[in-house]
Parts: sequence; C-alpha cells; structure tokens
Amino acid sequence: MSSFYEFDAADTFTSGALGQPGQRTFVLQVRADGVSVTMKCEKQQVAALSQYIRQLLADAPDVKDRPIEDAMQLAPSPEIEFVVGTVGIAYDSRNDRMVVQIEEFIPTDDNEDPIEPFTSESDAARLRVQITRGQAAAFCEHSDDVVAAGRPACLFCGLPVNIDGHACPRMN
Repeated sequence: MSSFYEFDAADTFTSGALGQPGQRTFVLQVRADGVSVTMKCEKQQVAALSQYIRQLLADAPDVKDRPIEDAMQLAPSPEIEFVVGTVGIAYDSRNDRMVVQIEEFIPTDDNEDPIEPFTSESDAARLRVQITRGQAAAFCEHSDDVVAAGRPACLFCGLPVNIDGHACPRMN
C-alpha cells in the first residue's frame, strides 16, 4: 500500500545529514501540521535539488522573508519514511509557491520489474509540498552548508579524504 503525503503549506522544508562524515546518511525533511516526513537521499540529490531551486528562484522576485536558521534543523530522532527516487520541482506563480514532488525509489531487477515489496510503481510513496520562495532560498543556503560539512576533498583527485587519509589514485 502506498503512502501519499500532501502539504499545502509546510512549516519546514529542509535537508540534513545523520552520522559522522564518511558515514553520513543524507535526508530531506518536511514538517507541517504536526507531521514530520523524513526521506533518505544521496548527497548529490541534496546538491542538485538546491541548485535547481536556486535556478528557479533566479527568475522570481527577490526574497526578503526567510525562516530563522533554527527552523532549518532536523527534528530530533527522525524516522526515515522512504528513499528518494524521482524529484520534480515547479513554480506556481498564481500562489507564489514552489511545488516539490518526491517519489519513492523503486528498485528493479534486470528486466526492469519492481523488486519486492513493490509490485508496481503505484506502490511507491509520494510526497508533494508547497513552500514559499523564502523557504526555498533558506533550503538552498542550508543545503549548501550540509553538503559542504562532509569530508574535505583531496587537492589532487577530488575524492573525499578520511580522517586517516586516503589512497589517492593520482599520487600512486
């Protein structure tokens, strides 16, 4: 049975990372009307979502009202509802809102058939949320910080460097 979450107005739309650098799990989180939905994603998905939202904001009027930084923090002890698959973003000019739709990732076999527990794409969870341009701008700024807070990149190969170093392919 699929889950569908729809929020016409979110209190918070944010990203975060759980765990220590090198072992972090990235998440997106929506909070509205006393409900919190947390979705596991990849670091690159957070960065790409931030970049795309920023491009949409570039064509809209400047944003003056933004949530306070504390509102961008993850809710304590988040439970992951599903893994992020497809993400769609649009700007609703009539309501002056960004609309973000997220669909659950569906693993498939070699024949592109869904793997258990999914029997079809209709079994996937979906989330649709409307956020203000201020919330969107705050998401971008916060997400940039979340992505940058990981392990530093190697100067030679660009791969992440662990606390104990790493085997750089360009230095070997």
